[in-house]
Amino acid sequence: MLTLTENAAQAIRDLTASAPEPSQSGVRIASQGQDTGTLTLSLASQPEPTDAVVEEQGARVYLDPVAATVLDDKSLDAGADEKGAVSFLVTDQTTT
Repeated sequence: MLTLTENAAQAIRDLTASAPEPSQSGVRIASQGQDTGTLTLSLASQPEPTDAVVEEQGARVYLDPVAATVLDDKSLDAGADEKGAVSFLVTDQTTT
C-alpha cells in the first residue's frame, strides 16, 4: 500500500485544512481512463465508492483502483519550491 512521508502528510494536511469538510477531505490520485502511465492528483472532499483510502499522520489519500495497483509499493513525498508551490513525488518505498 502507498505510504506517505512526513513532508507529504504535512502538505496534504495544509492543502485540506481550509476545505469545506476538512475531516473527510484529502487528495485523490486517479488514472486517466485505463492508462496506468498517467495519474492525476486533485483535492477531494471524500473518497469515491471504489477508492482505497490511505490515512497516515492525519492526512488522507484516496486512490482509484488503477492508481492503488500502480502505487502499491510506492511512497508519496512532497516539497516546495522557493515560491512555496507544493509538488509531489512518487518514489520507491524504502525498507528499514
